[in-house]
Amino acid sequence: MERLNYGTLEKLGYDGYLLQSAPERILQFGEGNFLRAFTDYFVDVMNEKIGFNSKIVLVQPSSDNPDRADGMTEQEGLYTLYLRGFEHGRRVNEKRVISCVSRCLNMNRDYETVMECADNPALRYIVCNTTEAGIVYHPACAFEDMPPQTYPAKLTQFLYRRFQKFGTEEGKGFLILPCELIDDNGKQLREFVLKYALQWRLCDAFLTWIERENVFCSTLVDRIVTGYPQKGAAVLHEENGYEDRFIDTGEIYSSWVIQAPEWIKKELPFEKAGLPVQIVEDYRPYRERKVRILNGAHTAMSLGSYLSGKKVVRECMEDKVILEFVKKMLYDEVIPTLSLLEEDCRKFADAVIERFKNPFIDHELLAISLNSTSKWRTRVLPSLKDYLERYGTLPECMTASFAFYIAFYRGISLTEAGFIGERAGGELYAVFDERTVLEFYYLHKADSEEELVHAVCANTDFWEENLAEISGFEEETVKILKRIKKFGSYEKWFSEL
Repeated sequence: MERLNYGTLEKLGYDGYLLQSAPERILQFGEGNFLRAFTDYFVDVMNEKIGFNSKIVLVQPSSDNPDRADGMTEQEGLYTLYLRGFEHGRRVNEKRVISCVSRCLNMNRDYETVMECADNPALRYIVCNTTEAGIVYHPACAFEDMPPQTYPAKLTQFLYRRFQKFGTEEGKGFLILPCELIDDNGKQLREFVLKYALQWRLCDAFLTWIERENVFCSTLVDRIVTGYPQKGAAVLHEENGYEDRFIDTGEIYSSWVIQAPEWIKKELPFEKAGLPVQIVEDYRPYRERKVRILNGAHTAMSLGSYLSGKKVVRECMEDKVILEFVKKMLYDEVIPTLSLLEEDCRKFADAVIERFKNPFIDHELLAISLNSTSKWRTRVLPSLKDYLERYGTLPECMTASFAFYIAFYRGISLTEAGFIGERAGGELYAVFDERTVLEFYYLHKADSEEELVHAVCANTDFWEENLAEISGFEEETVKILKRIKKFGSYEKWFSEL
């Protein structure tokens, strides 16, 4: 079977949209599944619908193995993307051959070729997703390194090359769009670039050029991407009539919120192409909405649902009782605490529930349970405190989620693999968290409900405050925990809502 490329598609009589030739206007640090199902998909749609006419150069930012870059180039940048799930109550399974990628380079092997991209006058946009650990500063990075270790250092070198080529021309800077899942990703990236420029004693004119000609945008990305379908790839190859080593899969839902000046809407006409991208003055309310609704719902329901016998998120949504718990929490407790319009928040929550029902994704509850201590602190606690301040009473579902968390962490033995717990039927499971958290729960494993809840609430290392000081919270958690112990998390809690 032939590999996917333009010639193969021509032989097969492929009649879908393709853009074989266009200027390379985008440099993308990161060739992984997420960006190819997210940013590259958006660019491909803009190319088709509004003539954006742009190709993307992909860069492996740190990999020593060039095989992936070579394989993508062998396919002439083409790959097949499947987007699947529920949308407005309708089951969707879309296929699209993405043709906006021109080539893929390996930063270590092709360092000079990557740097030469800075000399391209058509290049205007830089996108990156180097994981949450990518936007960091290490003073050991030197200007002479080819390449340096960190992504901000690599970007500083690239920007300096651009400045040397076009420093006196207006409009030759970049719109820089980081997609890493950290707060203020654009602000942090800009800070580290300037720090390297100062450390390396690059000229003042370069510092001024960075500030005047480049826009670092903080962004919020949202799409679950499941990547290459190992089990079903052979069937898809047969259906398509070609071999594609870079098939990508993801959910149909997507959202990209970009904090940027208003004028950028003309340069990046996502809205004109009908894409779910918002360019806003302040992205933080949208981040709050995502964390408190999407991530908050995951954290609030997953531990209690697992204890009741569920394994994946979709199973929870197929259970009417757990589904009602999630709806009650989101619509009655979380949304009233948010700053965005209630109607928009409710639409977002509707979409979240559809996403949780996705029949193509098995999102395991145990995977969500990883580091639940910090997750509950950042995803649920702020909503609980805001609700209490607004209404003067404890939110029922969020309080229950704290009891679920403690019940899940109430293990029986501590091993190198984690803290071992036991759910209904005698099935063992591992709790994964910071070692100090696991050791704390092991130390308190024989406590009474009252003793355990007080110890957890008063642990300021966990919550950065003393939760025992929240009026009635400790007492209500004890009541729920006792009911969970006696009747189980489902029979005596979920079923009562």
